[in-house]
Amino acid sequence: MNRLMVWGILVWMGIALNAQSLYPDFSKLNFGCDGNSITAGEQWSKTVVDKLGFATHHNVAVGSATWACHPDTQDYGCEGFAGISGGWQATEDRHELQMRHNNVSKVHIQKFIAEVESGAYPAPDVFVFSMGTNDRNLGSAEEALKGKTLDEVDVSTMAGGARWAIQTILEHYPQCRVFVCTPIQTGNPEHNTLNLQKIAILRELCRALSVQLIDCYSNCGITEKFEQSSGSGRYLRDGLHPDKPGQELMGRYIAKEIRNNFF
Repeated sequence: MNRLMVWGILVWMGIALNAQSLYPDFSKLNFGCDGNSITAGEQWSKTVVDKLGFATHHNVAVGSATWACHPDTQDYGCEGFAGISGGWQATEDRHELQMRHNNVSKVHIQKFIAEVESGAYPAPDVFVFSMGTNDRNLGSAEEALKGKTLDEVDVSTMAGGARWAIQTILEHYPQCRVFVCTPIQTGNPEHNTLNLQKIAILRELCRALSVQLIDCYSNCGITEKFEQSSGSGRYLRDGLHPDKPGQELMGRYIAKEIRNNFF
């Protein structure tokens, strides 16, 4: 083997070792996430945890959830706390309605923190939010970002609820890297127009709070052009929720973004 070949091998090994050192050993890190029906259970987050090899998976997502709170939303664990429900079909049952009104990111995050403090889960090293699809009262990033503390934030808006949840995770876990996923494209063009308004707000919040935005809307591979408003398409089983291949596609993209932007 001549000197030139040896030099080339050494250079290649140096580049490979340097590239490897850019990425942490995710098997020593703990993963947490919050979201709605696109995140609940073992969907895209399972792919993320499997691909990057996280030590733990703490998912507090519930179907039908919103960033925004309701006027009667209860704090998690308060006296008379009704619980959390992902129900969505019409009902007049007051207890069920209260549980639905507790299905918001603020309550999810209070639950997440309580579970960490109880020892059920370790503190997160990476936390990913994937919310917004179900929000209607958007508010504004400018209004939500006023002040340094959360005391006067209007959590009845998407913007206010998002700021509260993101900042609360940052305050409780200062070493945690937080990521915020945008809503994905659906099969409904009108819904997507509203999603773009939500994404503009989330982008401003992420910029102000110095957390990473993951643009699933533009880059995860799911596009309205191949989906139906209702019924199955390429990746959405009903025009909104990803099927298993869609969940895995989202997960691979989000895992790549976490790996490339973790520091």
